[in-house]
Amino acid sequence: MPFVSRPRRRAAAALMGAAGVAVALGLAACGVGDPRTYPNTTFAPHTEFGRDIDDLWNLLLYLGTAVFIFVETLLVITIVRFRHRPGAPRPKHVHGNTTLEILWTVIPAVVLTIIAVPTVRTIFRTQARAEPNALQVEVYGHQWWWEFRYPQYGVTTASELYMPTGRKVNFALRTADVLHSFWVPELGGKRDLISNHVNYLWWTPADSVAETAWNGTCNEYCGASHANMRFRAFVVSPAEFERWARHQAAPAFFNASAAAAPAAPAAPPARTSFGPAPAAGPALVRAVANVRGAQPGKGTAPAPGESPGGSPGGPEAMQVAAAVADTGAVFPRDRLPSYVIPAVPTPAQLKFTPGLVGDPARGQKIFSGGLCIGCHTIKGNPMAAGVIGPNLTHVGSRYTIAGSLYKNDTDHLRLWIKNARLMKPGVTMPTLGMGQVDPQTGATVTAATGGLTDQQIADIVAYLQALK
Repeated sequence: MPFVSRPRRRAAAALMGAAGVAVALGLAACGVGDPRTYPNTTFAPHTEFGRDIDDLWNLLLYLGTAVFIFVETLLVITIVRFRHRPGAPRPKHVHGNTTLEILWTVIPAVVLTIIAVPTVRTIFRTQARAEPNALQVEVYGHQWWWEFRYPQYGVTTASELYMPTGRKVNFALRTADVLHSFWVPELGGKRDLISNHVNYLWWTPADSVAETAWNGTCNEYCGASHANMRFRAFVVSPAEFERWARHQAAPAFFNASAAAAPAAPAAPPARTSFGPAPAAGPALVRAVANVRGAQPGKGTAPAPGESPGGSPGGPEAMQVAAAVADTGAVFPRDRLPSYVIPAVPTPAQLKFTPGLVGDPARGQKIFSGGLCIGCHTIKGNPMAAGVIGPNLTHVGSRYTIAGSLYKNDTDHLRLWIKNARLMKPGVTMPTLGMGQVDPQTGATVTAATGGLTDQQIADIVAYLQALK
């Protein structure tokens, strides 16, 4: 039986298929503003930078859709009207139509002008420098982790970015090695980090997103662990940000004597959205003793602004002590959304001796006399002044490690110190576990090369977790 062409049926089927696709896309687009469903969406911006980009995108989408409908309508009309008909005469040859040629030149020019003006305006607005009183954040991209410096506060942290609502944040973007790209989809960006050049990006988090956490990523391929180069962005109220900054700027200490001293009975601390406010009285004395590395009440010479016996005697000492004691000055753990909590599994072949209990005092000695101090800085530990790896001041208050790839808990931190290169390919962090094979060099770690036993690693982890 010969095949009979039925163009109308095929056209109807095509239209029905297109309508089905449109409905499916429309349903898929529902709920893009809900961060619980789409935590990395770019269609629900929470900064003026993001809104400018979103508005430009919408304009281009509407104009592009209108042009598409207009062109396709003309195309369909032409196909139907001038289709071949049996017995119809041959069409006349046309050598040109001045009116049509002018129209198809003018109309695209008008459309491009409509597109160009808001595009150029948005480029100039988003590329402009932020005002001098903005919060300055220096961003350094490393293979494969992020470093954030707050020069106005003297704070350096890694993989966790804190920002206040209602205040413009100006990012100075630099790379320590290869090209990277800084992006927090819900807030704005993205912008590249280029060698020997400083790029700038700024935005103002909206008041509506206070106490919210977002995912940040690198979006420029930068090597073996590019996909593992992540960070967390926390948006908090201005008061909470100031509290966090004061705490992070203070030295991080572990003092066995002060930690062992019994706390005096006190009234329940006042609550804030970030947790308990800094305690007063004996707790402050112990905090100042930590700063000075001595036990409270012992016969050490008083520091400036401090009374004899180690008790705080001036407002500056009280502020330092309060900042050190304020271990609640971080984003509340119970308010962390599920999408910012890492769920990456650890290598199955990497094991740790169960049942070991770390001693932070021993860990401090091992850390301060080992390879760790060659790469890491801890404000408050004069032996730790390395600049190769992340700054570990108050590392115990962070929620993630390894460029936000893993949770900052005992199990993950122990495995990370034992064999970081097995957990994250290509990292600078050396393999330190005794008997472990370094995946990059193929060498087996021994005591002669600075290897650590599982007990020593447990002690170091206990020390680091004490640096709240």
